[in-house]
Amino acid sequence: MRKIHTFLVLTAVMGISALTAQPVSEVQNLPVTVSPVSGTSSDSEGILYMREEEKLARDVYLALYEKWGIRTFSNIAQAEQTHMDRVAALIEAQGLVDPVTGSQPGEFKNPELAELYASLVELGSKSIQDALIVGAIIEDLDIYDLENYLSETDDPASIAVYTNLLRGSENHMRSFTRQLDRYGIAYEARYIKSERLEEILSR
Repeated sequence: MRKIHTFLVLTAVMGISALTAQPVSEVQNLPVTVSPVSGTSSDSEGILYMREEEKLARDVYLALYEKWGIRTFSNIAQAEQTHMDRVAALIEAQGLVDPVTGSQPGEFKNPELAELYASLVELGSKSIQDALIVGAIIEDLDIYDLENYLSETDDPASIAVYTNLLRGSENHMRSFTRQLDRYGIAYEARYIKSERLEEILSR
């Protein structure tokens, strides 16, 4: 299920990237959907995937900061490192093998995440507006996945970490949408419901 979910996310992002000859306002309004995440085989699977998903966010933001020099990307990349560290603590506590050990930026055990990283960086390198949209897309996806993981686990440690990460992703979403507002772009939810996005942005 997770592999299918990642493939659909990647397909959606690549669809946006292929159409970036359009004005950015049109590109960001293209419909992007994925199938709901459900039925992960274990808490450990979710923990390991989230470790790499947080790395994906950190690595993309570092690449986009290097490209555009926008402090928001640097600041949120640091926060994503903290998120990674919290998931790493879960991995250690459960005696799991950390998929991130020894990896460089843009390197992932999960090949779909590696391809998604490349597509997101390519899209975000086209313009500052596209870069900010990529940031919002990543946080949108993080919130979507974290809320699904929270609904599937009853492990107190996992719940505590996922809840903390969820609050952080909501903050990051607000940061990116504020930046987009300066360009007259209203981000539209791809993964979470529009009502959920409105709730997050109203805080």
